[in-house]
Amino acid sequence: MLSKNYPLHDINKVFDMFEETINRGGVADKTGAELTLINKLFAHMPPEASEYGMMMLHGTPASELPKQAQDVMPLYVRFLNLAEYLEKVDALRELPQNPTTEDIMARHKMMDSLEEHEKAFGEPLLGFKFNEETNETEEAAEPEQEEGSSALHLMNNCAPVFPCLDPLKTSLFYEKNLGFKAAHLDDEKMPHIRLTRDNIVIALVESPVRIASPCLYELIIYVTEPMLLYHELKAAGVKIIEELPEAKESEKADSNRQFVIEDCDGRRICISQSVEIV
Repeated sequence: MLSKNYPLHDINKVFDMFEETINRGGVADKTGAELTLINKLFAHMPPEASEYGMMMLHGTPASELPKQAQDVMPLYVRFLNLAEYLEKVDALRELPQNPTTEDIMARHKMMDSLEEHEKAFGEPLLGFKFNEETNETEEAAEPEQEEGSSALHLMNNCAPVFPCLDPLKTSLFYEKNLGFKAAHLDDEKMPHIRLTRDNIVIALVESPVRIASPCLYELIIYVTEPMLLYHELKAAGVKIIEELPEAKESEKADSNRQFVIEDCDGRRICISQSVEIV
């Protein structure tokens, strides 16, 4: 149960309060990483996502939040978990002058409960984790292979080849709007521009004619949490051809939860939620 007087709408002030408590010491080693991960995930979301988090911080039940808030409920749960943990750390710093037996038992109970909060620290959240070595938030690694499966990957990566009338123009679009990095490889057998983001690689080559794919999409990108990328691309002005459905609507759908964008050359790219194959 939370008891501090938090600001009503400014989530950044809440994070400042969290950081102040952490800097005073007496917290688990991964507490700072947990704060950074939660902070960065909120920063990549639309303002209303932070507002819903503040509502929960002030006692609004999850059932009363809009449907779109359910998509990132794990984030809100970790946000509240961290808040409650830090409140307990602050409370334990205050030593009663004449503690009663009840006071002592309550403090022991509070101390024992800290470990339960700390279990979440450092764990992936919405498909992302915080790397303390690089001080960056990155996609969480795929689950380890089961015993007996081959650990040797003979195929490491692949790159679809996009023929472009103007590869430089296309490259600039992917860099500015989709967050890719470009490398111009003119010294290879097939000169091209290599675009990379996370684990995705795309090769752009110059062609007098761009051959349109007869399929619905020319590329499918699988992601852990499509909503985060959806809001990022929408904010960057990327053309959305097919909107991202609500999470509950997707449960009844025949296909994965996905949305479709169009690049500057008219290619349709599907962003689809990855599912584990058992």
